[in-house]
Amino acid sequence: MERWVWALRFIGIGWYVALCIVLGAVLGLWLDRKFQTTPWLAIAGIIVGSAVAFFGLYQMVRPWIDGKGKT
Repeated sequence: MERWVWALRFIGIGWYVALCIVLGAVLGLWLDRKFQTTPWLAIAGIIVGSAVAFFGLYQMVRPWIDGKGKT
């Protein structure tokens, strides 16, 4: 049962990272169409989405890095 818990945690982290990047890209594409600034806002959206994703990723795995996470 312990393996399932770990697997589900990692799947959740993966979905979080993917959604942040995809939502940043989609928002950037939408803003590009609205302001006709292709491709600059899409690139900015991907960069911002990636930064948010990796900051959140760090916050999620920090207890394991510090050795305080449940094993």
